[in-house]
Amino acid sequence: MKITTVNPATEQELHSYDSYSSDAVHEIVNSVDESFAVWGAQSIRERMACFSRAATHLRSNIDAYAGLITREMGKPIREARAEIEKCAWCCDTYAEHAASWLTDEKSLADGIEHRIVYRPLGVILAVMPWNYPFWQVFRCAVPVMSAGNTIVLKHASSVSGCALACENVFAAAGFPENSFRTVLADYQTVNDLLAGPVVQGLSLTGSTSAGMRLGEIAGKYMKKMVLELGGSDPFIVLPDADIDFCATAAVKGRFQNCGQSCIAAKRFIVHAGIVDEFADAFAHKAGELNVGNPLDEATDMGPLVNSTSLQEIQQQLADACSSGATVLTGGTRVGDRGFFFGPTVVKNVTRRMKIFTEEVFGPVAAIVPYNDLDEALDLANECEYGLGGSVWTRDLDKGRELALNIEAGAVFVNSITRSDPRMPLGGIKMSGVGRELAWFGLKEFTNIKGLNVYAHKA
Repeated sequence: MKITTVNPATEQELHSYDSYSSDAVHEIVNSVDESFAVWGAQSIRERMACFSRAATHLRSNIDAYAGLITREMGKPIREARAEIEKCAWCCDTYAEHAASWLTDEKSLADGIEHRIVYRPLGVILAVMPWNYPFWQVFRCAVPVMSAGNTIVLKHASSVSGCALACENVFAAAGFPENSFRTVLADYQTVNDLLAGPVVQGLSLTGSTSAGMRLGEIAGKYMKKMVLELGGSDPFIVLPDADIDFCATAAVKGRFQNCGQSCIAAKRFIVHAGIVDEFADAFAHKAGELNVGNPLDEATDMGPLVNSTSLQEIQQQLADACSSGATVLTGGTRVGDRGFFFGPTVVKNVTRRMKIFTEEVFGPVAAIVPYNDLDEALDLANECEYGLGGSVWTRDLDKGRELALNIEAGAVFVNSITRSDPRMPLGGIKMSGVGRELAWFGLKEFTNIKGLNVYAHKA
């Protein structure tokens, strides 16, 4: 079977790859299992030296890797460079902190020694999406491998070039042979790997439906799993907030990566007393974004990833408009080649519309008014997802209180939702289980072992 990648800005084919046979995939996985004996036996400081070299390699090749990202999934080149730099930052962060984060912990019980130790599990299957084709991989792999595990990557087929390039980073940085491998395989082969005896855990970032499907297999075969799935983050604007500050942040929070992010702000819940002023400012700033060739340094927003995503956005927006929503800016396809859609701000959105109830994975912002904080919190939490959220206010005490009551894995006051290797990331409800990044992500795929020592008595 052939896997063909397509440039979403031009709709031209980029490259054709041969899908690996089932036998070839299992041979690779077995080699990754053999490498675990080498990698897992190294000291944490030896492992962290590898990540320091990986950071150097990423920065030294930033233009080549960023260009590949842009061609395969359409991210503007400036954002693509930032993605590579963030991967290098993640490597640096773990090189600096992983040793202390994995240190044995002493505990008090009724014996003479009680310690909690962390030991790697083995081969972890990473199933990753196309929207951040390097960052999603490194966000998973750096913590998981820092703990001593090895990785088999099944990436989205649309970014197969990036998948192979990620494998190249680990090889070029001097990691043990086969400690990180990419497989270009179909999902039946992935199912077989997860059900088999070699793979010890699953880390998946993707849609809720994909997480449920593979999570069911992982659960059946008692495999540890971390699932980071969909999101529909609320962006709550209180009446005392600075409109210009919030509107500027809203543009970045909604339209970076063409809105194709699980942790993007998607539902803008704004006090009724300022909703018109905020909507006008938001729409004006969104309308100033430069949409076009993602390889152009001046471009702010590139295309959606494919025609399916474009059609889904159009259908969700049409549903809202047919029910009384008002488009303030955008709302239409841009150009006749490539999957471009204008940055879109929609007012008069209600709870019943799809752009409120569903995840909108593209450049459409839904503005919903509220009258008091109880209603704002009710709107924020009236969602099957629980990934991130933000509150915007000059009153930090009120902001903290409201943020702590948002049902999500990560909440922010006066900042857009974003990932940081020093802080845990993950969701609740239909946004997934488990955590990535920080010391939590480091320990997710470890055997948290209690060592208990008692005196011997004759």
